[in-house]
Amino acid sequence: MSDPHLSAPDYYLNRELSELAFQARVLHEGTDERNPPLERLRFLAFFTKNTDEFFMKRVGGLKQQIDAGVTETTPDGRTPEEQWREVLDTARPLFRQQSEYWRTTLEPALADAGIEIRDPDTLPADERDHLRTYFEESILPTLTPLAFDPAHPFPFISNLSLSLAVLSSDDSDEPTFTRIKIPSNQPRLIEVPDGSDRYVLIEDLIESNLDLLLPDLDIRDVSKFKVTRNAEVRRNEEVAEDLIDMVEEVLEQRRFATVVRLEVDADMPEESVSILKEHLDVDDREVFHREGPIDFEDFFELVELDRPELKLPPWTPQAHPRLGPVTGDVRDEPTDIFDEVRAGDVLVHHPYHSFEGTVQRFLDAAATDPDVLAVKAAIYRTASDSKVIQSLIDAADNGKQVAVMVELKARFDEKNNLEWVRQLEEEGIHVAYGTVGLKTHTKTALVVRQEADGVRLYSHVGTGNYHSETAKGYSDLGLLTADRDVGHDLTKVFNFFTGPTLDDRFRKLLIAPVTMRERFTEMVRREAEHARQGRRARMVVKVNGLEDPAMVEELYRASMAGVEIDLIVRDICRLRPGIEGVSENVTVHSIVGRFLEHARVFYFENAGSPEWYIGSADWMTRNLDHRVEAVTPVEAVSLREQLRFVLEASLADNRRRWVMRSDGSYEQVTPGDEPVRDVQELLMAVTEAALERGHGAGLETDTEPIAGDLLVTDVDSNDAASGATDTGDDPTDAEEFQSEADDAGEGQSGGGNGSVFEAHADRWYRPDSETYDWAVRTAEGSRRYFETRDGARERLRSEYERVTVGRSPSPACRPPDGRIRRSQTGVTIFASSRSRWVVVPSTVTKASRR
Repeated sequence: MSDPHLSAPDYYLNRELSELAFQARVLHEGTDERNPPLERLRFLAFFTKNTDEFFMKRVGGLKQQIDAGVTETTPDGRTPEEQWREVLDTARPLFRQQSEYWRTTLEPALADAGIEIRDPDTLPADERDHLRTYFEESILPTLTPLAFDPAHPFPFISNLSLSLAVLSSDDSDEPTFTRIKIPSNQPRLIEVPDGSDRYVLIEDLIESNLDLLLPDLDIRDVSKFKVTRNAEVRRNEEVAEDLIDMVEEVLEQRRFATVVRLEVDADMPEESVSILKEHLDVDDREVFHREGPIDFEDFFELVELDRPELKLPPWTPQAHPRLGPVTGDVRDEPTDIFDEVRAGDVLVHHPYHSFEGTVQRFLDAAATDPDVLAVKAAIYRTASDSKVIQSLIDAADNGKQVAVMVELKARFDEKNNLEWVRQLEEEGIHVAYGTVGLKTHTKTALVVRQEADGVRLYSHVGTGNYHSETAKGYSDLGLLTADRDVGHDLTKVFNFFTGPTLDDRFRKLLIAPVTMRERFTEMVRREAEHARQGRRARMVVKVNGLEDPAMVEELYRASMAGVEIDLIVRDICRLRPGIEGVSENVTVHSIVGRFLEHARVFYFENAGSPEWYIGSADWMTRNLDHRVEAVTPVEAVSLREQLRFVLEASLADNRRRWVMRSDGSYEQVTPGDEPVRDVQELLMAVTEAALERGHGAGLETDTEPIAGDLLVTDVDSNDAASGATDTGDDPTDAEEFQSEADDAGEGQSGGGNGSVFEAHADRWYRPDSETYDWAVRTAEGSRRYFETRDGARERLRSEYERVTVGRSPSPACRPPDGRIRRSQTGVTIFASSRSRWVVVPSTVTKASRR
């Protein structure tokens, strides 16, 4: 069903440049003065960590393609070499911005607060002497200077290693190049011995004491540099005899892979730069001159200082109201988790809900419950001291049948996962290493339990890894359910992990790579058909990435049919919103906050019979076609209300939300005169309130939902399809327009005489378009385009005649000016950025959390 028109390169953004646009948003948070100083430093450190991985994976992959002579273009029409050049040109000013902000603004601000990174040579004599002694005793013995001259080959330089380049002269006046690797197993930030928060960098301390390492040497220059190597090393799994051996070979090859970036001190002499370029085989474009520290990632250590006045208020993940409070390892009011899940599905939301009190508790209970027969889990990434792995080992020790899928090919976690495989196998547990040609990315667990009425299946299907540490900083969702159909489907998936084939018949789950693409495509096309028929049609998709060209094309078609689409895409997005005749009905949002947005949520309005899903898959080709993924429907109304709260709070955010322009650039939403609405702050507050009040339905139990237009239950959609379809022309022809209104039988629409179109005549028009016949001006000032009159009529009604769907504040409580008001029911109400009313409990405002 591909349309050459919609496949044109102009309709697609570049994947790599879109990724860099996300990193620019991360960097922006590191320079945003609204964030406390140490929070800004956290974002600068994340920017370094993220861009290191980007160069290793994405730039490394581009360079591989260039070296292989690949000239095939991407959907946006760029060759690998064109992408490589644009990526380097786009990244360069971002690194300059990071360094400049640190040097001119953040470093002085931290110094004013008593946190200093000092040059050792500027310290008082007694402190210099102390540090020199420390260097001589603790650092000097670990250093190995490697000279490069006719008697010594150029040294190997490992990936992401920080080094000193020393130029020296001998009697012949020929310069000698010496490389000194900065030891990565020593602290980079070394405390100045006075009990204050003052530090020196280890590389500066080494440079200051080179006379002890290189005595009697005529040193001409000392500069710092860092090398980034390609991590995109591929092997043919089809011919590999053993997956473990293959992964170990990949890890070894990665050590010696091609250099893709060279970062050097801004004042490194050209002589040193030339030596490095020649022997590392890098292009001029791949050299990045850095002012100040080359690597910010170690500054996470400063972020952890006990300086609460320089950070956001700390957040402790809460117990889930349905599962009872947890203090450490002691449950104050223990709840049988299997009884609770059997009574009704449970939706957990990390880091608002504690991982230990929800998912870990589920696995712990499975390990010790005498009625549990079997436990199965799929591990993509997990913590280095994983309690999840220990629970599985305990289950095996207690006589349960245990099967574990550990994905050995999880990038940068291969070594960690190899160790877990060996440990599990030593315990006699059945371990699958992965599937040939696919990565296993599902976040799923299955517990088989013998109960009075027979064997029951308990499932966990999530969006995030079984990783207790990332669960504190990643925003993820998970469903705990005793639904037999979900358990039946997961049984098939786990049988595939350990067996030879994957059954393609599933009752409820969407499973990649067998059914997921087809089902998502069907649902998008269904929304488009509803819109064409004048029925309710709406989509909200929250993912980490939207890269798959076929899904982008389906979204374009849905937009052209009149479907209103909100895409909350944290990271990569190929789709261009706002293209005339193609994507006027699409808005792309991105939220960058203190927690990494990682949850995937899918909402389809379906003509008033809404469907909600969560799961592990993004709308990227790799997820839909080359990974094993699981997405589950969320059917309980109370859980849908929680998801609605999350999505609508995200769309109303005016602190952390960005909106994409049609050229792929982003503009941050700002509150103006409205109150600040930070979705993550709101979710923290509501989670605390839910636990304090003792309710059991989750995020939404203590508050009215944010009142928007997303549905959680079926509604009568006859009003959207009952009117006669007509094709009236411009309403300025009053006689013809009135005739159409009479024929359509709209006599009392809008609460008065005349049609919806007549009542809102200044809010719609007939556009000059070959695709659309109708256009509606929304309350927020944008335009929505429709092929049919019925679609435009429904939009006018929903935009101007419907305030909420479901519960809403009384008219007396609605503030016409959008200011905060307190109603008699004890809720605070303010207008959202989408001209709908947002309702939150007055007791959990941002101020009360402080």
